[in-house]
Amino acid sequence: MKVFGNTQIFGVMGWPVEHSLSPVMHNAAFEALGIHAVYVPFPVKPEDLGKATMSLRALNVSGVNVTVPHKGAVTEFLDEIDTTAKRIGAVNTIVQKNRKLYGYNTDGPGFMLSLRKDGHFDPAGKKAVVLGSGGAAGAVAMALAEAGVRRLVIANRDKNRAEVLAKRVIKHYERETLPVALDESRALYWLIRESDILVNATSVGLAGNDRLTLNPNCLHNKLFVFDLVYRETALLKSAKRRGLKTLDGLGMLVSQGARSFEIFTGKRAPFRVMRTAAEQALKFAK
Repeated sequence: MKVFGNTQIFGVMGWPVEHSLSPVMHNAAFEALGIHAVYVPFPVKPEDLGKATMSLRALNVSGVNVTVPHKGAVTEFLDEIDTTAKRIGAVNTIVQKNRKLYGYNTDGPGFMLSLRKDGHFDPAGKKAVVLGSGGAAGAVAMALAEAGVRRLVIANRDKNRAEVLAKRVIKHYERETLPVALDESRALYWLIRESDILVNATSVGLAGNDRLTLNPNCLHNKLFVFDLVYRETALLKSAKRRGLKTLDGLGMLVSQGARSFEIFTGKRAPFRVMRTAAEQALKFAK
């Protein structure tokens, strides 16, 4: 990779961020299209988020992706936020133009593209359970509601946060939306048993934080299990042992990354190049 005086700088802000595959995906795409740009990880502690975001202007950083745990909190430091990101209440893509910071969210479209293309699953008329209430969970919940799910359950450790996200969904879509606490195990058990798809949008499953928090008996034989973590998690392993249809988050990562790339550059993303780079990096990390 050659760096020139006019090289554009992009990156990903998160804490932690060293596990992210975004740098290898975007750098492969820049190289494939001959774009003078570099994409790097920016480890940003939660207490430093404001300073880090404001410094993007001073450092002339062209754009960044935003990952856990900053997707919701970063919105207060931006100049403008697009309609989709406002509806979700979270941003995963920031672009700097004329010293102004513009926020977008590509998680929802990325999730839905992977669900339909990789998972061959149509959520219209189905019952769904989403675990989590953070930025990724919000994008998933809104995408499922827009796609026409019949019932949406949002489960989170803090039920208040689940209720906030449920109200946000109901504000924009006429869907039956139920908030529930993760420790309401009996209620959650039966809600999952009655559902068609279970989506894990929590950080459980990341390296060093992988454990099955659900009663495995709730994973019935007609349930589709989608874990946004892009590796085989304890949840996916348990579902596979029961013969269930499963999907990890790699396809979503590439799909949302490709949309971010197009926002960053105005050019069509080389999707296959990005997917191959991510797959190779994931194999190397194992």
